[in-house]
Amino acid sequence: MGYEFSAADVDFLTSAAGRSALAEVGALPLTAASRLADVAAARKIVPDFAAAVLETAVLRRKAVAKLSSSDDWLFTDAALQQATPSPVAEHRARRLRGRDVHDVTCSIGADLTVVARVARRCIGSDVDSVRLRMARHNASAAGVDPLLVRADALRPSTGDTVVVADPARRDTAGQRKWRAADLVPPLDDLVDAYRGRDLAVKCSPGMDFDAAPWADEVELVSLDGQVREACLWTGSLATVSRRATVLRTNGPEWTITSDEPDDCPVTPVGAWIVDPDGAVVRAGLVRHYAARHGLSQLDPHIAYLTGDRPPPGIRAFEVLEHGHYSEKALRAVLRRHRIGRLEILVRGLDVDPNTLRPRLKLAGDAEATVVLTRIGHTPTAVLCRAHATT
Repeated sequence: MGYEFSAADVDFLTSAAGRSALAEVGALPLTAASRLADVAAARKIVPDFAAAVLETAVLRRKAVAKLSSSDDWLFTDAALQQATPSPVAEHRARRLRGRDVHDVTCSIGADLTVVARVARRCIGSDVDSVRLRMARHNASAAGVDPLLVRADALRPSTGDTVVVADPARRDTAGQRKWRAADLVPPLDDLVDAYRGRDLAVKCSPGMDFDAAPWADEVELVSLDGQVREACLWTGSLATVSRRATVLRTNGPEWTITSDEPDDCPVTPVGAWIVDPDGAVVRAGLVRHYAARHGLSQLDPHIAYLTGDRPPPGIRAFEVLEHGHYSEKALRAVLRRHRIGRLEILVRGLDVDPNTLRPRLKLAGDAEATVVLTRIGHTPTAVLCRAHATT
């Protein structure tokens, strides 16, 4: 779970001497191969706080891929792992614009600093005094000034504010927790503490949302093709029962909701196969997505879609041929097409791509994708060529 920071560590890291030490240690290689040399160098540069400085320098490098404007921030390893990527946090904060907001599990302030830019008034609280010190520093580095207080999330300390919460989803050993009752604080206890208030609760996208019947809206958010989080909205913050939002670092974002039509047929394999974004699948909006784009399902219980024309701006699969799936039949198809590089997509069948691939004995100079799925009770293989649509 990483180094355990103390209040003294934070005080040093935010001092002139600490900033100087961080600059020197931050210039070290900081790779797995250089770990022993980096530790030795850090101990020479700053003997009394070598571990804290070295951990901070490493975490700042990790944060670059996740958080914008975090070069001067302080982190713990667990807090950085749980922090929302900046584009996702900015998307969520748009609903909070102009509101009075209390982030009751603010941790090191990754979400708090984003919300503080758009909220009318912003308060952050946490039970961990060290993380609060880090949040105060990070807020200052981000150019915002939310009120920060130490408080238990289950003991409301404000009234008439929107409540934002991000319950911890890992135990002390770093293992992920999926059940709502195992979060810290437990989800039902959190909701009971703020019953009647507008809530925005960040959760794992893998959570069983049936365990949160109090949520007026469940939103799944993906970033660059990876499902990043679920947000459970209540009260005036909710607008539909289900929503999928797809964000792109360098491209347009879009959303689809349960209010849209979901009338799509089930048809045989067409010219294209479309694998909807994971946020759409997790939100249960595959049929809505199909209806929007004139697609159909291969099977009413499988998320793969088909049609004559794929939606723009996605990676879709042009069908080369398809038929009943067996390893023997698939090997023959791959030999005929001289496939030497193969992407294997599976849904609805008990097939492990990593186990299957060496048994296929690929040989050739062509590249393809095979979609393995079930249509009714029939195992089916669809050989495709992937395209980025425009």
